[in-house]
Amino acid sequence: MNCSIVYHIYKINTEEMIRETIEDVGFQANKLSEEEMNHERSSQVCRIQVNGMTCTSCSTTLESALQVIPGVQKARVALATQEAEICYDPKIVECNQLLEAIGNTGFEGILISTGGDSSRILLKVDGVDTENCVKLIQNSLLAIQGVQEIYFDLQLKKLSVSYTADVTGPRDFICAIESIESGCFKACIFPQGREREEHRQHEIRQYHKAFIWSLVFTVPVFFTSMVFMYIPGLKNVLETKVANMLTVGQVLRWAFSTPVQFIIGRKFYVGAYIALSHGYANMDVLIALGTNSAYFYSVYSVLRAATSPTFKASDFFETSSMLISFILLGKYLEVLARGKTSEAIAKLMDLAPKTATLLTLDDKGNVLNEEEVDSRLIQKNDVIKTIPGSKVACDGLVIRGQSHINESMITGESHPVTRKTGDMVIGGTLNENGVLHIKATRVGSETALSQIVRLVESAQMAKAPVQRFADHISKYFVPIVIALSFCTWVSWFLAGTFNAYPRTWIPSSMDSFELALQFGISVMVVACPCALGLATPTAVMVGTGVGASLGVLIKGGQALESAQEVNCIVFDKTGTLTIGKPMVVNTRLFKTMVPQELYELIAAAEVNSDHPLAKAIVEYAKKLRGSEENLAWPEASDFESITGHGVKAIIYNKEVILGNKSLMMEQGIAIPVEAEQALAETEGQAQTGILVSIDKELIGVLSVSDPLKPEAPEVISILKSMNVESMIVTGDNWGTANAIAKQVGIERKNVVAEAKPEQKAEKVKELQDLGKVVAMVGDGVNDSPALVAADVGIAIGAGTDIAIEAADIVLMKSSLKDVITAIDLSKKTFRRIHLNYFWALGYNLLGIPIAAGVLFPSTHFRLPPWIAGSAMAASSVSVVCSSLLLKNYKKPKKLNTLDLQGITVE
Repeated sequence: MNCSIVYHIYKINTEEMIRETIEDVGFQANKLSEEEMNHERSSQVCRIQVNGMTCTSCSTTLESALQVIPGVQKARVALATQEAEICYDPKIVECNQLLEAIGNTGFEGILISTGGDSSRILLKVDGVDTENCVKLIQNSLLAIQGVQEIYFDLQLKKLSVSYTADVTGPRDFICAIESIESGCFKACIFPQGREREEHRQHEIRQYHKAFIWSLVFTVPVFFTSMVFMYIPGLKNVLETKVANMLTVGQVLRWAFSTPVQFIIGRKFYVGAYIALSHGYANMDVLIALGTNSAYFYSVYSVLRAATSPTFKASDFFETSSMLISFILLGKYLEVLARGKTSEAIAKLMDLAPKTATLLTLDDKGNVLNEEEVDSRLIQKNDVIKTIPGSKVACDGLVIRGQSHINESMITGESHPVTRKTGDMVIGGTLNENGVLHIKATRVGSETALSQIVRLVESAQMAKAPVQRFADHISKYFVPIVIALSFCTWVSWFLAGTFNAYPRTWIPSSMDSFELALQFGISVMVVACPCALGLATPTAVMVGTGVGASLGVLIKGGQALESAQEVNCIVFDKTGTLTIGKPMVVNTRLFKTMVPQELYELIAAAEVNSDHPLAKAIVEYAKKLRGSEENLAWPEASDFESITGHGVKAIIYNKEVILGNKSLMMEQGIAIPVEAEQALAETEGQAQTGILVSIDKELIGVLSVSDPLKPEAPEVISILKSMNVESMIVTGDNWGTANAIAKQVGIERKNVVAEAKPEQKAEKVKELQDLGKVVAMVGDGVNDSPALVAADVGIAIGAGTDIAIEAADIVLMKSSLKDVITAIDLSKKTFRRIHLNYFWALGYNLLGIPIAAGVLFPSTHFRLPPWIAGSAMAASSVSVVCSSLLLKNYKKPKKLNTLDLQGITVE
């Protein structure tokens, strides 16, 4: 994991302490140069909605164009989401320049969000008409401490403010704007988040309207060319001569097909022109070439008939108009289906309540006023009132009240949890039965819900390695199809000219040139690059969305692809196979000492550590005190945490060391026989034995028990049935590790104990060298190196932020069953991707030869262009619908059986 820590030095030895701490947990650390620190500070990420992309050629071309812009560090463009995610240096390039670059490539870019260390809010400001007004507002806002950047869109009346959430917030901005001397400005929250949905609905309406209008003109063309010609009376009317050999039917078909070709089908011309003018070819080029070939040959044919007394014209006006109609229908259905692939994000965003009750308190905490505000106006340290049945507006600390909170929508935990004064609550969760006063600690983009949404969005943008296959094909697909189409036309034309096939093969309504032209057009319009381009991203979008709804957050296509190949899983012990809430169950003393005095020293040392075992010891020490009044512990100097081994500190001028056997041996402390026996007994009961030394003399052994997760044995058994090998790699002692392994059903040879963080990572690499695809499941800081080293890092949701950041998959429920769910969902998603590719490639590999007429000599079957076009449109829709079937995903039946056994009820 490559990351940078930027800090200010307040003490001379801070730099060295930070470096040593990072290295203790298994990472290498080097001080960044000033230039590198400036680079880290300046890196930002923005998301841009891109309108106008029709196929993979468009997305790959735009991605390439963005990558070459100076200052752009990384760019990802997703066809399925119609979005671009760009990591850039704002000192070199600005968002406006990125939007301009997208426009220069022929697409429309709309800024969705910009990332960075600051929060960002969008406000709508009424009453702003001139640049002077804009300057007035900017000056007013820049005077507020914490405001970092301001951007105003005069056309949309949209104000973007970047700020430091710890210092200020949106209510301050609205107050400042409305307090300007002129008093003519009114500000409110800009309806953010609706733009994408509004654009999608607009796109749906556009395609629907275009399809309906195309039907209005195409139906008469179809009937005059294929139905009325077989009705005697109407046939005579349609064959009435207008000028020379030009008939009424041809004039009508020309008149009705022209609006379809040039007005309704205008978007295909625009798309083709943009693509060709920027040096690439997309699906619009194929459609424009195919329909123009049919239309302009028909125009030539009818004009020649109008000027010749002998030439009998055959037109293909129905081909061009029906082709455009069916493609529009396909696009309409595709946009409808594609919108459903991102429903998971919409559902997550809907969890946040629209309004909140803001309290004004006096110095004693009494409520002076209640006010209902937009939940997006909440600022840090605000106090929010949450009544029964309402949702928690933001992440915060309960300062008054007690209630049961339903957190299933965020964590997946099915049972409501008790929250009282001093507990943290998560925004978007449901308050069931009590009134809570909550102090806002994380608002806006900092909340857990916002981070989950951002993670899912990022996952849906990330390309799976298998997507490179489609990207590679897309570069050559359209030019190859155009070449094949031309070769098909030439081949059939030359074959007809030199009588290489019987004249009886030619339909009575056309000649050899027209037959060859029909084959060429069919090849051009039957080919579909869209189906290939949508095969992977739509499946990844639905798969990650389904995972999020089940409490399994999968960070993109790479994680999905790796997870479905996993054949070895390495488990940490504490907090992963065990519940992670250890408790002291026994204390064995080898020297005469009052337990309260011992625990006073022990707690003073362990209170400085965030390890679960340390917390358990401190909690036990509090109980021994018998009073919660004085929670201060003696001051510890020279505290040192030896990751994976224990801690040591100086307390009351005594050197106190707590840890495992290895630590004692390293410190030169003799371990008596009775201590060895006590340690063996403790470890044999699957408990952790912690040795205590004072001034280099072993005083006692603490027995700490961390109960095994009830589902752990069955999960290991199911993994065995899936041919997935399980291992334990833990920093705990060998005895405890072997006892836990025996309980869950893992062989002793697959146990590694007393492992430091870097040794965990080394074990993972060792397994990878043996050809295994390794997943690491852990929850702590000391698991982070192994999580990064593994092919798939799986973090327990209740674990540390560093572990969650390092992982590829996060299990929000902290249930081991979800390890199986993650692997199974990944397998199902990639089966769907392979099915999509099989269909998309199979369709093209079969469709193009059939359209070229390979079956015509033996069966006289040919694919008319309008049917070829409808088949092309159907292929894209079918791939999207195939991906949508993943929404019906059910957990493996073995897990359902596990639930019925009473281990977990969901």
